[in-house]
Amino acid sequence: MTDFYLWFSSGFEHIVSIDGYDHIMFVALLVFTFSIKNWSKLLVLITAFTVGHSVSLVLSAYEKINLNQNVVEILIGFSIVVTAAYHLLNFRKPMYNNAAFLYFIVLFFGLIHGLGFSYFLKSMLGHSSNVLFPLLYFNLGIEVAQLFVVIIVLIFSLFLGFAFKIPYQLFKFISICAICISSIIFTITRFIDYL
Repeated sequence: MTDFYLWFSSGFEHIVSIDGYDHIMFVALLVFTFSIKNWSKLLVLITAFTVGHSVSLVLSAYEKINLNQNVVEILIGFSIVVTAAYHLLNFRKPMYNNAAFLYFIVLFFGLIHGLGFSYFLKSMLGHSSNVLFPLLYFNLGIEVAQLFVVIIVLIFSLFLGFAFKIPYQLFKFISICAICISSIIFTITRFIDYL
């Protein structure tokens, strides 16, 4: 097994495994931000998240930033709750009116999520001084997994619309509510564990 495959698959599996459900929820919320017609704005939003978590992943891997893992997990849950609440409060409003604000917030939340990714990466690295390529391959695996989640959410929503005539707005609303409730439970559970 090559180093590339090991680190790439670890990054990919970290997102798509059951343990990555918090990141899947956040990426799904990003997908719901803009309609398919505004795919370029969605791409910029996903890129903002990528830039944010890549920066904090690098800083953490090189020991330039270090936060308590339990605090980071609580902040990740909080970022999902806030994003879901924002969607619910602005459900009938076009999101593109606040695009610059959204990009900044998603970039900031990406920084938090990157710290969550870093604990997994650092546990695999151990005391290795060779960080650059594992970090690059791991992050690439995360990016491909995120794109996979985006595509699955889009295809699933299209499938529901065509096969069962479920309106996209209904699917979006139910999904956001489910994510909001799940992330509240996730955040409270992590907070209780921290105490």
